[in-house]
Order: sequence, then structure tokens, then C-alpha cells
Amino acid sequence: MAVHLLYTPREEDLAILQENLDPALSLTAGPDLPPSCRVEILVTGQVTTDQLAACPHLRAIIIPWAGVPASWRDFIPADYPHLTIHNLHHNAAPVAELAMALLLAAAKFVLPFDRALRQNDWRPRYAPSPAGLLTGKTALILGYGAIGQRVARACHAFDMTVLATKRQVAVTADPYTAEIHPAGALASLLPRADALLICLPLTPETEGLIGARELALLPPGAVLVNIGRGAIVEQHALYAALSSGQLRAAGIDVWYQYPTVEEARANTPPANVPFHELDNIVMSPHRGGASDETGRLRMAALARLLNGAARGDLIPNQVDLQRGY
Repeated sequence: MAVHLLYTPREEDLAILQENLDPALSLTAGPDLPPSCRVEILVTGQVTTDQLAACPHLRAIIIPWAGVPASWRDFIPADYPHLTIHNLHHNAAPVAELAMALLLAAAKFVLPFDRALRQNDWRPRYAPSPAGLLTGKTALILGYGAIGQRVARACHAFDMTVLATKRQVAVTADPYTAEIHPAGALASLLPRADALLICLPLTPETEGLIGARELALLPPGAVLVNIGRGAIVEQHALYAALSSGQLRAAGIDVWYQYPTVEEARANTPPANVPFHELDNIVMSPHRGGASDETGRLRMAALARLLNGAARGDLIPNQVDLQRGY
């Protein structure tokens, strides 16, 4: 079975993949397809119609991270209905860890206190504390997939009650299972949520899901964390809720604007509103999946998927392009 990585991974990452790969698999890598392309599985997050047309034997695409380009919904189902699309979930652990880091840093106002003490200013210690308590409170997790379930277990460790929404609600014996509700129950769940953690993919159904109305349903002192996608939360409504104190704080890793060229990386505002002026927000530059071990995790997960395919197993983590995840 021929597999091609349509990018050039780091040498150390490629070595991990090759070390764990079934010898029956033929592996190539690089931004160009191999000559006389007989590739059956393509590993890429970006593909053109010309590249797909050059791979007549292609049966599956593995995206080496979570999510799927919205443009794929426009042409792959219609032109290549035999193709299946799959994600890797190797980044669930680092993203869940960052979600908890953002929750704690935001709720405890870690950054303003840090900035003050760097200036030798101890006055915040003696002022009324803006920090909130998480123990005994309720967390609402939107999206109870691989990341959301890890976040739930961490919240349980802080003695929080955990609610969650999931498109398909299933009964499970997991002792850390949240109280799971269908996505349509959101309005009734928000008033119970002292912490709202967004772990959803961006789809037509989730875009703009949290706006001024939804934020107003949260109880006073609530904290919001978004490690899903920026557009799930309406940016002007979020800014207004933080500015007014309606929300105690927020921790955000996903944004509304990104640099499109390397030269813009040093000077691209992440939103159309000045979040940077607020002390009650922790801003992270979309680095949830980043760690010094992420490359190893990615290649180990990819090897497991490819080895299963070589054995004739169904490739897991299939994406429904119409739903967007």
C-alpha cells in the first residue's frame, strides 16, 4: 500500500513514523506527488483538484490534525465520492491541558498579578481579589469529543460538576462521564455554567453559536474558555461581556484574524476589537496542540492508522464533510 505525506516533516518526526510503520507500507514524502502516482492514502491538510486527479488509486486522505478545510465540502463529495477523510486526534492531550491552563489563569487572574509583581508592585495582594473559585462550581463543555472528555476529567479533579453537550448522546459507564445533553439544550444549560469551555469544531451549525444572548444567560462571575474556533463566539459580544464585567474572565486560544504571510506575523491583531486592552482575558496565539512532544505524538498516531489500513481495518476518525467534523 502506497502512502504519501504531501509535505516535508522534520527528519526526527519522519524517523519516528518509519520506525513504527508496517513494512508492507510504501512511504514517500514531500510537496510533490511521486512519479507514476499509485498513492492509495494521502496525508495532507491541503489538496488541489489537480493533485486528486493525479492519484487515480487514492481511497483515503488523512488530515494530520483535527478539523477539515471548509472548501473540501464543495468539491470532494461531488467529484470524489469514493474518498474518505480522516483526522488525527494526537493533539487531544496538549489541547486539553491548554484549556485547563487558560481556565485557571483566567479565573485566578494570574497574568495581571504577574505583570504587577514584575514592576515590584505588591498592591494587588492587598486589594479585594477578583479571582474566582472553581471547586464546587459547574463546568459546561460544548463538544464532548476526544478533547472535551479529557477536559471533563480534569474538571472532575477540581471537584467541579461537569455538564456537556454532544450531537449524539450515548450512555456510557465511564466514571468521569459528564451529565451529557443534546446540543439543542444549550439555552437551559448556560445559566448553570460557572465555566463555559468550548471544544467544538467550526461548522455551519456552530458558527456564531455564542453571542450576546447566550453570554447573558451565564451566571455572574462566569469564565469562558475557547479552544475550538474563534468564530464560534461572536467577538463583539465577547468583548462587551468582558468589558462590562458580565463575564469574570476569558481564556482564548482561537481567533478571528490570522497573519496570511510570514511578514505579517509580527503585527496582525487577532480580532477587530481591542481584547489586548482588557486585564480579564488571557490571550494565546492558537498554540493548543503545540508541545515539544507533538511531532512524536502525531507520527505515532499516524502509524497506528496506517498500520490498521494495511491490515484491512477500517480507518478510524472518519470526517463527515457535510457536518464539517
